Amino acid sequence: MAATTPVRQVRTERQRSVFVLPLVITAFLAVMLAWMGLGQFLNAITLGAVYALIALGYTMVYGIIELINFAHGDVFMVSTFVTMFVTSTILGQKDAIYGLPQLLLSLIIVFVLTVGIMAVIGAAIERVAYRPLRRAPKLAPLITAIGVSFILQNIIQFFVGPYTYNVPQIFPRDWVIMIGETRLLLLNVFVVAVAITLIVALQLFTSRTRIGKAMRTTAMDRDASSLMGVNIDRTIMITFLIGSGLAGAAGMVHGLYYGNTNFQIGFQSGLKAFTAAVMGGIGNTAGAALGGFIIAFVEVGAVVLGFSRWGGAVVFALLVIFLVFRPTGLLGSHTGDRA
Repeated sequence: MAATTPVRQVRTERQRSVFVLPLVITAFLAVMLAWMGLGQFLNAITLGAVYALIALGYTMVYGIIELINFAHGDVFMVSTFVTMFVTSTILGQKDAIYGLPQLLLSLIIVFVLTVGIMAVIGAAIERVAYRPLRRAPKLAPLITAIGVSFILQNIIQFFVGPYTYNVPQIFPRDWVIMIGETRLLLLNVFVVAVAITLIVALQLFTSRTRIGKAMRTTAMDRDASSLMGVNIDRTIMITFLIGSGLAGAAGMVHGLYYGNTNFQIGFQSGLKAFTAAVMGGIGNTAGAALGGFIIAFVEVGAVVLGFSRWGGAVVFALLVIFLVFRPTGLLGSHTGDRA
């Protein structure tokens, strides 16, 4: 009986969260909408979609091998340049595309190529930089991740220079829906729709597919999973592949929405996405997505209050607060240290 009590407590906490969390999120969104106004509310949702996609890669990798992959932010940075290259060089597009069939085809091509290229890059990074250190002390892969981050930055700086480049905004920014006096860009709807679709698809993949279940069991106990026939190396490689692909999707929507990139954007975006993963519960994909949206609302809220320069400081102050008072995050659970 004593052994089953903690299990029952965990189940009770999860059942409560199923009912309480949606109510809290709905109330939070209602308050933010009333305070910010529809325009800034939509900006926060759009920014949160980008952070959520990046944070998913952080939390997936940590959940599997307990590695804080600091290179992930720069994988996102590289994807913005891949988006720029595919759009401007392969497709030859410089301006908005107003023909709907051509626009849809172009978006599909950019999405598939960017996500595919970044997935391959992510898998290659895992194979070359991290797999040889699988049994090394935890500090070794952490330092390697920082090294990979600098390598990616310097590669981009070497080939394109330290300049800010314009990413062709092929999605027309004058396609709007008027809601009262507020202009709702269809581009905002597209960015949020892509993010939510990918988040839901990831949840279904990890819970319904054989590979997804292998990823979950590997996260719980790598050695036991290996004894049960799970190919650990392949599972970890697929995790990096998917996480980097999601960073590629984030880079695509970032380029389409903001229209510019440079070799330094990965550092700040990566740190904020890492904060989102910690805030939501590192290793929990739903929590990482939730954390991404919360951080976006904090940043946009600082802008609304006239403290735009302090937005980053508030975000990282929240990181410290969560690490001290709620290290498991909003949706995380207490687990023992894995060997």
